[in-house]
Amino acid sequence: MVGLSGGVDSAVAALLLKRAGYRVSALFMKNWDDDDGTEYCTARDDLMDAERVCHHLDIDLCTANFAAEYRDNVFAHFLAEYSAGRTPNPDILCNREIKFRQFADHAVQLGADLIATGHYARGVWQNGLAPAQALAADPQAADFRLLKGVDPAKDQTYFLQAVPRAQLARCLFPLGGLEKRAVREIARREGLHNHRRKDSTGICFIGERRFREFLQRYLPVKPGPIVDMQGRVLGEHQGLAYYTLGQRQGLGIGGVRGQAEAPWYVQRKVIETNTLVVTQCTSDLDSTWLVASDPNWLFPPPAMPFACEARVRYRQADQPATVAAAPDGRIEVRFHTPQRAVTPGQYVALYRGDVCLGGALIETNR
Repeated sequence: MVGLSGGVDSAVAALLLKRAGYRVSALFMKNWDDDDGTEYCTARDDLMDAERVCHHLDIDLCTANFAAEYRDNVFAHFLAEYSAGRTPNPDILCNREIKFRQFADHAVQLGADLIATGHYARGVWQNGLAPAQALAADPQAADFRLLKGVDPAKDQTYFLQAVPRAQLARCLFPLGGLEKRAVREIARREGLHNHRRKDSTGICFIGERRFREFLQRYLPVKPGPIVDMQGRVLGEHQGLAYYTLGQRQGLGIGGVRGQAEAPWYVQRKVIETNTLVVTQCTSDLDSTWLVASDPNWLFPPPAMPFACEARVRYRQADQPATVAAAPDGRIEVRFHTPQRAVTPGQYVALYRGDVCLGGALIETNR
């Protein structure tokens, strides 16, 4: 069963699986019920696109509403993290809690053996068996590996590194060996109506709204001082939740004498005093290490410490790093070169070449 969003990626994933001889059906998931009478998430239009794709490919389409599960397991965490001064990544949580749990379990109830998505990633089994056979022989998926997609501009393993290995192993990734332009060309040649549809960006439940205005519906405005690294007050912020490390736009402050042309960046948040600290020196944004919690290993980790590559954001180039054990099951990642705006609440993904080793939730940095 293919998770069909209405976009070109999931449509081509369904097409390729049908061409490969799979018995394909599709599931459209609604994960957000907007409560203000508008459709910022374009769910209605997305469903219409999914229906057209299924009609064109002659496959069945089911629908499911996971909005309650999304609010409990993704959105509640999103608000709690912003309230605590961190910057969460709801796309990673959505994959872990909804697409590879709720969707996968629902698909099994509907009789599916495997699920598939339009993610640009590759899943391989070391034992050489077909996925369904491999999973039956190895339910814990010890022989499964998650590899980067071959298109470096679209590789989405960063968004998958928090999903448990056994859940990823239930999924087929038909697009992992393709570049995005090839996917669009396949869709065009097949006559799929959405072959030129723009990729979705941003967070679904915010849509086209201004981010700060959306958060203000759920989190109270709590103004406080904006200070520079020397403690000089430069202005007033509207609430620490509305800012993230490295942010440049929307601070509403000018320069100081002799530095008027230099932009300001958010350097850190001081929760205890409700203070936003900013800097005009970009090196103040750099970190040489981080500590992360709840590591999710997709590959048996080598004895610590071990060398690997790391990413602290999507589409970042791999950064050489060393991973060591930290107290309470956490890990410490030390970078060989300083990294800009390493942000608590985000995730660090770990790699060795094309193999995604797993990842963990960033707690602290410097």
